[in-house]
Amino acid sequence: MDIEFRRTVPVFRIFDVAKAHEFYLGYLGCAVDWEHRHEPRMPLYTQVSRGGLVLHLSEHHGDATPGSALFAEVRGVGALHAELTGKDYPFLRPGLEREADGTSLTLIDPFGNRLVLTEPAG
Repeated sequence: MDIEFRRTVPVFRIFDVAKAHEFYLGYLGCAVDWEHRHEPRMPLYTQVSRGGLVLHLSEHHGDATPGSALFAEVRGVGALHAELTGKDYPFLRPGLEREADGTSLTLIDPFGNRLVLTEPAG
């Protein structure tokens, strides 16, 4: 039997659902795919996505370390930068980083998690 890794889904720790929604839904343009709580007042575990970018966000202690990082390849990073720059989000104004191997856009969420979105050169 051949071994095949099918998909990677990082988990980011969050501490405030409203701030997470403001960043991931309002700013980055993701949609909520599903939400789970063991009981109504328990911590949230949720999946958000935009195209091939799929993230799990968790309020659960121990699920992830605040300040984690994600590296993802993107096509159209310049267009994404223009889209984000046009939004009224006063907490982040990222620039494009152009290097010989590609162009990157680094986003930092309200919890210190870093998303490095890179379009390879060529």
